[in-house]
Amino acid sequence: MAIGKRLKKVREGIDREKLYPLADAIKMIKERATSKFDETIEIAINLGVDPRHADQMVRGVVNLPNGTGRTLRVGVFARGAKAEEAKAAGADVVGAEDLVEKVQGGNIDFDRCIATPDMMPLVGRLGKVLGPRGMMPNPKIGTVTMDVTSAVKGAKGGSVEFRVEKAGIVQAGVGKASFSEEKLVQNVKALADAVSKAKPAGAKGTYIQRVAVSSTMGPGVKVEPGTLLG
Repeated sequence: MAIGKRLKKVREGIDREKLYPLADAIKMIKERATSKFDETIEIAINLGVDPRHADQMVRGVVNLPNGTGRTLRVGVFARGAKAEEAKAAGADVVGAEDLVEKVQGGNIDFDRCIATPDMMPLVGRLGKVLGPRGMMPNPKIGTVTMDVTSAVKGAKGGSVEFRVEKAGIVQAGVGKASFSEEKLVQNVKALADAVSKAKPAGAKGTYIQRVAVSSTMGPGVKVEPGTLLG
């Protein structure tokens, strides 16, 4: 298939087989993010795990030091005082049975979902709806909690959930092309550190195997894994 002129141009100067230090890779990606909109900078990390085995699942949440540049709509399943707390913290959608009913009807007006523990018997009914979207509340990543204020503010302020996919890859947005190189590097390192700390007991051999960064409309640049941490 013929490569479009624009893609051909932005690929110029990138050795697709070379591994670049993280700071250099970010610089190259930023220089080539020339679309009319503020492109998202993304990272893909290939891990030495097989997610089909329960003891090799990798998932977690990390607060990026410089945020994501994206405004998330946050939904909270809570009642009474906790519902009021969620609203005060800036949640966009708050409810109990009424919200469960809306979601069951296909009306999902949020990007991130938080629930208080007492709501989980109700929210559990939504597994088939929220599960495939990766939005099911989970205590392991802090989205089932009594501290709804921290959870909502974290989601609004730049927390990113990550989860390894079937092929052993973690993918996440780490900021916008308008961010400075320094801020993007800090965000990538924060994510890489969280992924590293989430290394499962069942993982054998090299854990972080291959890494690439890209922008929404740009090419991928391979990164030296050793430059991600520290």
